[in-house]
Order: sequence, then C-alpha cells, then structure tokens
Amino acid sequence: MSVVTLPPNYKPSKKEEYMNEMQLEYFKRKLLDWRAELMKGSASTLQDLKDNNINEADETDRASNETDQSLELRTRDRMRKLIKKINQALDRIENGTYGYCEETGEPIGLARLEARPVATLSIEAQERHERKEKTFAEE
Repeated sequence: MSVVTLPPNYKPSKKEEYMNEMQLEYFKRKLLDWRAELMKGSASTLQDLKDNNINEADETDRASNETDQSLELRTRDRMRKLIKKINQALDRIENGTYGYCEETGEPIGLARLEARPVATLSIEAQERHERKEKTFAEE
C-alpha cells in the first residue's frame, strides 16, 4: 500500500469510491491512534496494580482494594480483547478486506465503521447474529 497524505480534517464521504486509499488511510490512522490510547491506558493500569499491592490491615480497606483491582483487571482484559480486534482490523486494511462484511461481502458502510472501526459485519448481518443468539439463549 502506498503512503497516502490525508488533507487536514479529512472525513470519508459517500461521494468517494468506497474504501479508496484515502478512506483506508483514514481508518488505519484512527485504529492506530485508538490502539496507542488503549496501550497507554493498559500500562497505567499495570502501574496502578503494582502501586496498590499494599497489604491493608483493615479488612474493609483490603476488600475495597481487592474489588478495585478486580475491576481494573476486567477493564484490562476488555482492552486486551479490543486491541486484538484493532490488530485484526489493521490486518484487513493490509489485505484489502477492510470495510466489507465477513458474512456477505457487502460494504459495511462508512457510518458504521466511523462508529465502530473494528466492525466485521454489516448492520443487517449483525442483527441476524443477535436474533440467532437471542433465540438460542431463550431455548
């Protein structure tokens, strides 16, 4: 993929060819920035856990700290999973499949990708999956 220079304040538009070089570069930068932000937060979480590894004499304080650490670990796990999805989206940009539904091959759409840059399904396919999950959950 060639290096693309984005104009200042560039936003993908429906007037352009879908997933052209500028759109791909836009989403690549968006994903890279998001990943960097999450990595920074992850490092901060690790430091907080190290700093708060103090044995509290008071049971209430200890329980409160353990609850806080548990929440931090769950948040960190969500971040880790999101970073994995971001890396997968970056791979799709490189291999030319980004922006297209994994199920149907149809465009996911700029608005959906703007809201959820790691999306792999179109809204219609996502809704089908959610209906199936709901049906199986009720059985």
